[in-house]
Amino acid sequence: MSNYIGHDDAWADWRRTMAGDRMHHGWILSGRKGVGKSAFAMAAARELVAEDGVPQPTGQHPDIRYLSHPPRNDTEARKRDDGKPFELARNIKVDQIRELQRRLNTRPTLGSRRAVIIDPADDMETSAANALLKSLEEPPAGTFFLLIAHRMGRLLPTIRSRCRILTFPRISDLDMDAILARESPQASAQERSAAIAAASGSPGAAIDFVELDLGKIHALMQQVADQGDPDFVLRGRLAGAIGARPSREKQLAAIELARAVVADKMHGIGQHQIPAMVETHGELVRLAGQAPTYNFDPGLLVMEIGTLLANLAASRTPANG
Repeated sequence: MSNYIGHDDAWADWRRTMAGDRMHHGWILSGRKGVGKSAFAMAAARELVAEDGVPQPTGQHPDIRYLSHPPRNDTEARKRDDGKPFELARNIKVDQIRELQRRLNTRPTLGSRRAVIIDPADDMETSAANALLKSLEEPPAGTFFLLIAHRMGRLLPTIRSRCRILTFPRISDLDMDAILARESPQASAQERSAAIAAASGSPGAAIDFVELDLGKIHALMQQVADQGDPDFVLRGRLAGAIGARPSREKQLAAIELARAVVADKMHGIGQHQIPAMVETHGELVRLAGQAPTYNFDPGLLVMEIGTLLANLAASRTPANG
């Protein structure tokens, strides 16, 4: 069993269904990235395929198929095969689904059941999702699908309608801090606070953000949002804290951190501030959606984030003064 905070209800639902007369063949595991859905899927799949009297392997299981992003191209595939770091493609491809379906024409190896995990299913190409839909409509005997979804709205409605949903909630800030203290003991209280703010209830994301050293960035963003930045000094410091050549992961983390700063400022605001808050948050959502695929100039991106946050300070004074 995966030992993660927030999984108790999902386990109860899963095991209640397993104990019933009929196990549903399609499941969606929905929640933010980093809350442990992959670990749950693997542990649940092992429970599903295990049978009394049939020895189960401790390593890779022949009746559990795990599908995720492939290497980006042939060069990256060779790096993977050589045991070197390699880049992933942005999507799960239709060829992967079709190859999976060919394998599903055979019987399970050890028992009568097999599990297919697609991680994350919301990153399937449209053609791949349509191909998978055929298997969900007419699942091979003994085959069960566990579809991990970070953004369930991106799944086809026809896929959602054919699956049961297990929801994995965001983790409280208090529990997140305890997890970070255990998993990243080197992080200061300021670094943990920044990571928790940026991760929005995802322990896995928070641990990743600690490694990106967001503490100083968080403090500067809060300062810009509180005080404004009429002489661009704070935005200059923010650019220095993020670095001249930040990784894409750090750029994404900076956008998420700015969204968290805006969300925090929305508590107790006056009526006149709401339009500016909504507009700023909407622009940050737009940047977050573009950042995974756009090649932003890091300096311009930092300035745009800083300007959006500075506008919040300007919005604090009512127009009629």
